[in-house]
Amino acid sequence: MSMRILIAGGGTGGHIFPALAIAGALKEQDASIDILFVGAKGKMEMEKVPQAGYSIVGLDIVGFDRSSLTKNIALPWKLIKSFWQVRKIVQAFRPDAVLGVGGYSSFPVLRFAQAKGIPSFLHESNAYAGKTNQLLAKRAQLVFTGAVGLEKFFPVQKISFTGNPVREAICAVLPSREKAAAFFSLLPSRPTLLVMGGSLGARSINEAIDRGLDQLQEAGIQLIWQTGKQYAATAARRVSDRQGCFTADFIKEMEMAYAAADVVIARAGAMTVAELAVVAKPVLFVPFPLAAEDHQRVNAEQLVDRQAALLIPDRDAAVALVPAAVALCLDKAKQQTLSNAIASFAVRDAARQVATKILKAVRN
Repeated sequence: MSMRILIAGGGTGGHIFPALAIAGALKEQDASIDILFVGAKGKMEMEKVPQAGYSIVGLDIVGFDRSSLTKNIALPWKLIKSFWQVRKIVQAFRPDAVLGVGGYSSFPVLRFAQAKGIPSFLHESNAYAGKTNQLLAKRAQLVFTGAVGLEKFFPVQKISFTGNPVREAICAVLPSREKAAAFFSLLPSRPTLLVMGGSLGARSINEAIDRGLDQLQEAGIQLIWQTGKQYAATAARRVSDRQGCFTADFIKEMEMAYAAADVVIARAGAMTVAELAVVAKPVLFVPFPLAAEDHQRVNAEQLVDRQAALLIPDRDAAVALVPAAVALCLDKAKQQTLSNAIASFAVRDAARQVATKILKAVRN
């Protein structure tokens, strides 16, 4: 019988892409493994996972809404309903192991698996552990971590530092700058700024770039701008008559974007941090201030404290972000210093490490 592994979680690219990388590493070590994903209906995993060639089942579950307590009235009912759905999924699929990668859809899956004695594993990507993983860790076999120093959140004997799994295309040798620039219809000879607010976009970053378009162009800086869906139409309209500007709601070919860029503006989700370390790009982080437990600020400060990145608080982005980006784009020496420092955080085989340890634990 082939081994069956259930992978649960999602909500953002920071949970989905590492999960896909781990799935790929599991298949690489044993092609007969049967993998099923579980996510939340309406979230991006329901699109991205099938695109990667895996099956996924969606739960009727939502997360806690910090912006409005009244929106959480239906939360208990949805959580109860999700447990009934998980029961059916587990009974039908009969997994040998379950991996939770974060996001609220992972909680009912892991909790049910643990109650049934199915081996469970967690991956915590952030430097500040999420509440879901903290609750699940005591009954998990292992907790794989993307950062060091998480002993205050998890039982020390269960922690296995692996780093964060990075997409294979980004771990590989990046395309040439010339090829990458041509992909975005840009010139390889001019400084290029890559702006990305995470897989769902970032309003404060988008608005700051929008206001600073003239300043960027006057400095001779080209722009690759990943906007997220909500700002895509506005951004496309704003750059329609400008040279050296590429916009898209989502860039699938991130290896091209990294290869073309001299400097990056980004949120500080764990996977973004991990990818930027692998590609060794100078970065201005603008941590999302409403992230759970302020984990993006903690992620960014780990690098800032080692002179491996710069940080602009979200509240200051409107005024400070574009001037700081222009200054860094025109300062080759500072770029090199940041690039050398952030490269020391790179982990290229995290997915393989996680896959190897899961298979060893289950087979033993």
